[in-house]
Amino acid sequence: MAKEASNGDQSAVTKPRPSPSPLRILLTSTSEVYGDPLEHPQKEEYWGNVNPIGVRSCYDEGKRVAETLMFDYHRQHGIEIRIARIFNTYGPRMNIDDGRVVSNFIAQALRGEDLTVQSPGTQTRSFCYVSDMVDGLIRLMEGEHTGPINLGNPGEFTMMELAETVKELIDPSVPVKIVDNTPDDPRQRKPDITKAKELLGWEPKITLRQGLPLMEEDFRQRLERFPL
Repeated sequence: MAKEASNGDQSAVTKPRPSPSPLRILLTSTSEVYGDPLEHPQKEEYWGNVNPIGVRSCYDEGKRVAETLMFDYHRQHGIEIRIARIFNTYGPRMNIDDGRVVSNFIAQALRGEDLTVQSPGTQTRSFCYVSDMVDGLIRLMEGEHTGPINLGNPGEFTMMELAETVKELIDPSVPVKIVDNTPDDPRQRKPDITKAKELLGWEPKITLRQGLPLMEEDFRQRLERFPL
């Protein structure tokens, strides 16, 4: 996975092109570059707290390598780049069984299954609706700021709060089950989006309580057509 996370970006910047090149390359990096952060909320200047040999490290380090490659080619060859550090994003048309927490909870609730919350349930994430994220990426690409720039919704929720919100929306009777946690799972995650506000004029508009029903309706329709 580390190789996959960086090889595509290396191919993009090393492909022959006219000099100077009119192209502008977007790297969709990730909040995972911050690892299990000791700074909260996370600013772009924070270097992170990543376990380089942990079970999650291949993705974290792959994206960190990709950022390094992008900036090296930008400095040495003048290639125009834009780097977005994307925090958790959700919305309609996501893969129902992709393993992400919002997808999991909505699919489990619609199927009448236990909502499986990884222990202890107090770990936090921030969830950005897909249309807000797309708007941020467009503004970044059309602007003059290289980045990296955090893109995410600073609204912060514990996993238990997210589970209870999904229950309230779909089926208050479904139980919540605490399961073993993934090793090296970050305890907290929240973007500082000051740069996005000041440099891009961007901040998310859709709250979690506004976005979840739109995703739930999409999942419900697809599960009714193609029950699994």
